[in-house]
Amino acid sequence: MSQLTGKFNDALLYAATLHATQTRKGGAVPYMAHLMAVCAVALEAGGNEDLAIAALLHDAVEDQGGAPILKEIRQRFGEKVAAVVHGCTDTDQEPKPPWLQRKQDYLHHLRSADDDVRLVSAADKVCNARSILFDYHTLEGAGGEYGRGHEIWERFHANSEHQLWYYRGLVQALHAGESGRPTKVAPLIDELQRLVVELEKLRA
Repeated sequence: MSQLTGKFNDALLYAATLHATQTRKGGAVPYMAHLMAVCAVALEAGGNEDLAIAALLHDAVEDQGGAPILKEIRQRFGEKVAAVVHGCTDTDQEPKPPWLQRKQDYLHHLRSADDDVRLVSAADKVCNARSILFDYHTLEGAGGEYGRGHEIWERFHANSEHQLWYYRGLVQALHAGESGRPTKVAPLIDELQRLVVELEKLRA
């Protein structure tokens, strides 16, 4: 059993401070809700304390300061955490490169990423896909009386076709990393694949 120590508590507070003013796309939900969800999924999949911390901080470099934040994470939480956070970051540049270029590069990187990076990345994508489906059904309404589910795609930099292309690519890249050997990541890949099928049905 993985034990959580004061190091985890420090990371939780650090993440809450970094993302204090950030909300989820298209709403007023504090971004920490997403970070804690990814952390929970990573722990449930068998991740240790370092991976739980990396899950809390997986968006810190991309969204909250770039390379200087990665350096700070390394100093505070160690090389392993920093390496996983870096592996889950699609860019540390500002301004960010075009969306399609970033995602193509990230998919290429993910195919050869180590199991720790793939576990945290898969946890992140599973949580994102769950959120999209939840928000779709909320906007659509019970029985469809609201009928606004299509609006979820308007929150993103890319249209629904490109978003679904990216999610399909994530499943393929994560599968490639398995290399015929079952890992802790495998159940998350299976769940992500099921979620992608549901997303494709919504768009059909």
